[in-house]
Amino acid sequence: MVQWSPAGVSAVDGVPPAAAYRSVAFSPDGLTLWASPSSGGEDDAWDSSDVIDLATGTVSSGPRWDTGVAQHPGGGLVVTLNSDQGATHGLFARVDPGAASGGAMRLLRRALVLDVDGYGTPLFSADGRHFAIRGNAYENTLEVFEFPSLRQVLATTLGEPNPGYPYPQEWLDQMRAWSRHNLAFAARPGVLWVGTPTGVLVEVDIEAQDAVEHDVLAGSPVSALAATSTGELVLASGGELVLVAVRSDPGETHSIGDSDASMAAASAVSEFLDTTSEVPDDGDLGEHLVLTDGERTWNSGDLATVYSATAEEPSWLRLRAAINTARDART
Repeated sequence: MVQWSPAGVSAVDGVPPAAAYRSVAFSPDGLTLWASPSSGGEDDAWDSSDVIDLATGTVSSGPRWDTGVAQHPGGGLVVTLNSDQGATHGLFARVDPGAASGGAMRLLRRALVLDVDGYGTPLFSADGRHFAIRGNAYENTLEVFEFPSLRQVLATTLGEPNPGYPYPQEWLDQMRAWSRHNLAFAARPGVLWVGTPTGVLVEVDIEAQDAVEHDVLAGSPVSALAATSTGELVLASGGELVLVAVRSDPGETHSIGDSDASMAAASAVSEFLDTTSEVPDDGDLGEHLVLTDGERTWNSGDLATVYSATAEEPSWLRLRAAINTARDART
């Protein structure tokens, strides 16, 4: 592993030679590097992560995570994923810059539960009041949640939904045509942009549940999409970068200023922290997490008594019901 700085390229001190990291992320203050899976295990490497102090090279142990880490714009809070084929947890964690904890993630009890696995790193809006998650391993899902309530406000499939196994080749081709990096929140609150394989940009008004298409690239697929701090969109397509200015109609609500967005984001973090608490360092996540899918909420005691689930329920809940039933049948 190497690091780039104004002084040039150098090795990261302290990283064990046998480290085989799949994901890395900087802490919000830039002084700590989080790396997953852990370099200290073999069969159990994915049960924890490494926390690397970039100044001293000291490596300590951190919680299990994968995929990526998203920093909340309000500061002091991040969200990451703990993925499993049965269910994926969206884990929130406090991070206090410069604290004695050395930049470690301090997991919180409130968490998301997502069906199956294969999700991308969550994406926060500039005001911190929404976040989006792209997935998954089986189809191109898009979910948007309010923050700090964690209420799901949008759930859809980009392209055709999964037709079931065996998958038709035509469906596989169209599924793979969608980029996994095709989301960007607008500067205007409550608006999400989605890039498509046809070059169309879709402007989604989350509150109004309305979408407007903009034919920007005329048939060239959007391979990546991002937004600047002033609200312009940056698109990647066919090896080229395109900068798109975004205009608001006279009747639309204009983007909020940087100071207003920062205040809204900080307030959202404070509200969230007031409704949860930290998971003990030696605590079992399964016993401490309070899970929500954006509609319902479960604690560990609730899930231990789930014995039935309909075909419309998420597969992770149906699996939990089957496990509980089989467990009780043996006792």
